Amino acid sequence: MKDVTQLDQGWSLHHEGALLPARVPGSVHTDLLAAGLIPDPYLGTDENEVAWVGRRDWTYSTRLAGTGAHERTDLVFDGLDTAARITLGTTELGRTRNMHRSYRFDVTGLAGDLAVHFTNPYQEAAEVRAITGERPNVYPEPFQYIRKMASSFGWDWGPTLPTSGIWRPVRLEHWSTARLAQVRPLVTVQDGTGRVEIHLTVERTAAGAGRPLTARATVAGAEAETVLDGDRAVLTLDVPDPALWWPRGYGEQPLHDLDLTLADATGPLDTWHRRIGFRTVELDTSADEHGTGFTLVVNGERLFARGVNWIPDDTLVTRVTPERYRTRLTQAAEANIDLIRIWGGGIYEDEAFYDACDELGLLVWQDFLFACAAYPEEQPLRGEVEAEARENVVRLMPHPSLVLWNGNNENLWGFRDWGWEPELAGDSWGEGYYLGVLPRIVAELDPTRAYSAGSPWSGSWDHHPNDPDHGTHHSWEVWNRQDYTEYRANVPRFVSEFGWQAPPAHATLLRALPGEDLAADSPGMLHHQKAEDGNGKLNRGVERHFAPPGDFDRWHYLTQVVQARAIATGIEHWRSHWPRCAGTVVWQLNDCWPVSSWAAIDGDGRLKPLYHELRRLYADRLLTLQPGADGAAPEVALVNQAAEPWQSVVTLRRVSADGAVTAESEVPVTVAARSVVRLAVPQALRPVEGSAKEFLVADADGLRALHFPVIDRVFAYQQPEFEVSVEPVADGEGAVDVVVTARTLLRDLLLQADRIAPAAAADRGLVTLLAGEQVRIRVTGAGPVDADAARAALFCVEPA
Repeated sequence: MKDVTQLDQGWSLHHEGALLPARVPGSVHTDLLAAGLIPDPYLGTDENEVAWVGRRDWTYSTRLAGTGAHERTDLVFDGLDTAARITLGTTELGRTRNMHRSYRFDVTGLAGDLAVHFTNPYQEAAEVRAITGERPNVYPEPFQYIRKMASSFGWDWGPTLPTSGIWRPVRLEHWSTARLAQVRPLVTVQDGTGRVEIHLTVERTAAGAGRPLTARATVAGAEAETVLDGDRAVLTLDVPDPALWWPRGYGEQPLHDLDLTLADATGPLDTWHRRIGFRTVELDTSADEHGTGFTLVVNGERLFARGVNWIPDDTLVTRVTPERYRTRLTQAAEANIDLIRIWGGGIYEDEAFYDACDELGLLVWQDFLFACAAYPEEQPLRGEVEAEARENVVRLMPHPSLVLWNGNNENLWGFRDWGWEPELAGDSWGEGYYLGVLPRIVAELDPTRAYSAGSPWSGSWDHHPNDPDHGTHHSWEVWNRQDYTEYRANVPRFVSEFGWQAPPAHATLLRALPGEDLAADSPGMLHHQKAEDGNGKLNRGVERHFAPPGDFDRWHYLTQVVQARAIATGIEHWRSHWPRCAGTVVWQLNDCWPVSSWAAIDGDGRLKPLYHELRRLYADRLLTLQPGADGAAPEVALVNQAAEPWQSVVTLRRVSADGAVTAESEVPVTVAARSVVRLAVPQALRPVEGSAKEFLVADADGLRALHFPVIDRVFAYQQPEFEVSVEPVADGEGAVDVVVTARTLLRDLLLQADRIAPAAAADRGLVTLLAGEQVRIRVTGAGPVDADAARAALFCVEPA
């Protein structure tokens, strides 16, 4: 039987003539941090102080003992970051130039000093660029010339910290006769029968050549066995009436152990194990009267995808543990998210990520790793791209959560709109990958899943790559140049990126910017704002709706409000146009360090108001007030994504700025499962167009929607008045309820619990109360709280 020796101990990092203890898996940055030799690059402006680390060559070393009694011993690296030369004593085992691949070297009978010599990524990129020639790029860093996490070179939300190191596990595998080299399970369901078709490849030792081998597989009570004379075989297992795996909110997520054993006459030689789920997945891109659709269909059920974009959860990616993946993805599920898009400037994530998605029912859209640049298609990159794609398709395909392969992020769009085409003058730029190499690999290795050439992509060059009427669409004119109300200007078929920035939580800023007097334009705040004119866009977003804030606390609150309102405007509009629009994927769920960004969860893991808003927006049932076809008279839209009809009574009230209800009506309504109903607001209940003294409220089953005829800085808000009390929660492990009773309209009331205590969290975000209404906000992690401390952490919209 194969034996494995993990090589996670005894490594050293060579630095300035000394040997530092090295953690494997790990990186140079984390080792230098542990040794106290560099400051934390996430604090203040210390990112600048560690720039030298990414421009130096580095060496890791350890001692490799004898390799044992098996016929063969392999040294296996699951990931090397990135350009490396591996030596054992005086023998060079090989060279690598791809972070996204694993590597295997035959070290049978060898022992001695094992060293991994890393060339700094800038030098590697320069050497490749000298071969391939220049290509255009959105950022001034050379990430398209090296198969490495692009965002480690910096992004408009991330620091520039290009890493080096043994970033995934390394081990010795000792084996005899044969081993399982590749296992590729195709899981399908047809006519009620689940089928697992296992394609396997073995590698043999010289002594094992030609020896008969037996492969045996089991899953869900089904068994299959075959005898291999050569090196390849196919086993087929049929499972009658399997319980289907569903996205969260549509059903359960049953997972089945799939086990494979390779043996010869002497007994087992190797084993392989994964968990699989039985489900069907299709991508409907058929044409209709609106253009070209883009609708995910799972087990025959057409979905409105409630998605978020995922970036690496830490720029120093080796610090992301399975527990951290689980926490972040559980937060996604608790916000009613059902789809995670892994963005193409990051990494193919660890197995723990996809395992969690399998269990939580989170659909995974996996980008191949190309983003925001023209990528050369010549060697040495072309061979690396193909090898990388082949390995990761096979590695990830057992996961039922994985539903879509996507060729790239924004590169097809960039070629057409960002001035690349004339600059390239006929040079390769990646089209051959997205429309040739990658779809061919997916069709060959994983035909059970759909492939899309890019995001955005209209399906062919017959339409503009970012045409909202065809395929996937990125909406970035809003945020970059327009007010968020412009989200309502069109109905894309699938919005795979859109977003609005806000700073992180107040306690996150205090930790990340120690000793700094916080201001929107203070040095640390500006350093932690990586977007082009980011603060200008934040300020314009606020000032389109509110009077300019007088201090930092007010600016911080209003930017959070605008972020939540912006995303709400888009999702409410697009969900109300189901099935024409079949999904929204918010940019972005998470952050990789403490930064002003589009994220719903900040770099310290604190929840922004946007997170709580997503929980409302992505719930099965959504109530919203939408502008009517004439752009003025509002309509009530009720969105029901649940499997059961929604029978409700909508209460409509026209309310004056001083709190008086001037008109009221109740409207019974039934919304069929997976459908939308729109109702015109009766004339008597509509606020006068342009009125600054009245607004419309719709309530149904605990849900609320609001329509104000004018922007906030014009509306005649009264000075907010409210009472605050604090009540302990019985058996709440120190939790308290902050009870707020409104005496006037309280628009977008927000308790920033981290202002009470850094570890404190509230169970809700923005809430609007009418005069006389009350809300309970559960606060955990704060310790003792009094009413004054709670009041100091409360914010709401105030008169201009």
